[in-house]
Amino acid sequence: MSIKATPTPGAKLLTPKDHTLVMIDFQSQMAFATHSIDAVNLRNNAALVANAAAGFGVSTILTTVAEKSFSGPMFNEITDAFPGQKMLDRTSMNTWEDAAVINRVNEIGKNRIVLSGLWTGVCIVGPALSALDQGFEVFVIADACGDVSAEAHNRAMDRMVQAGAQPMTSLQYLLELQRDWARTDTYEMTTGVAKKFGGAYGLGVTYAKTMFGAHEG
Repeated sequence: MSIKATPTPGAKLLTPKDHTLVMIDFQSQMAFATHSIDAVNLRNNAALVANAAAGFGVSTILTTVAEKSFSGPMFNEITDAFPGQKMLDRTSMNTWEDAAVINRVNEIGKNRIVLSGLWTGVCIVGPALSALDQGFEVFVIADACGDVSAEAHNRAMDRMVQAGAQPMTSLQYLLELQRDWARTDTYEMTTGVAKKFGGAYGLGVTYAKTMFGAHEG
């Protein structure tokens, strides 16, 4: 019996309304010791994720650890995308053990969790494994995470993937939320985020629009 293909998206693909994004500990003290990714790329990728989420209206939680006493403020590339949003500050390294964060997760009420932050092997592994254990579907934006070494980051990603987490990248996150250039209500926002934070792809969008008036749709 043959299978019939249909022009419909797979259930594993993310949509703007089906998940909660949790951005964790993008703070100065954490970034100083991050060596699996350079600080410029890390900040750029975090900004891409934050602006994509804000542009698509994704339910987003911003959380810090010991902000006033030790780790410093969250990157302004992230907070600028969510003006006025409250930071949930924690003492726990594992975000999933913080009652205020979990209260917010439950208020939002979505079964998919997307994670990014510092460090991969501690502050991302903790909530990823905890959420998976409680039945959530978990995605990790690998290039919007970082750790003290490439080895630490890679082993943490391996551990989460083996437990059932799904890895992705920051640009993939943006384009998966758009997914169809015919969606004109978010087209300019998506290409705008890509041009500002999308590296070589963003340069290509700028070039095509400037030189040829090109349009993906």
